[in-house]
Amino acid sequence: MKTEKVLIANLKCGGCENTIKTKLAELAGVESVTVNQEEDSVTITHNEKSTREDFTKKLHDLGYPEATEENGLLLQLKSYASCIVGRMTK
Repeated sequence: MKTEKVLIANLKCGGCENTIKTKLAELAGVESVTVNQEEDSVTITHNEKSTREDFTKKLHDLGYPEATEENGLLLQLKSYASCIVGRMTK
């Protein structure tokens, strides 16, 4: 098992957390996902079937880019949409 910790932008609430956990858990090889709102971080435990790049791409697609990435308006809007979905499916 491997563990990856990713610092992200646009993490706002439990809805965001729910979406992130749900969507990352769908990736092959993911064993667990922990979101820390205070640190704006996501920790993923996984096997060799997935990579850090898989996680950062999925997070980016959801509107939660790595903290070191450019965070434009489109990504911020995506994160609001992901947040709303996460709140509705909680």
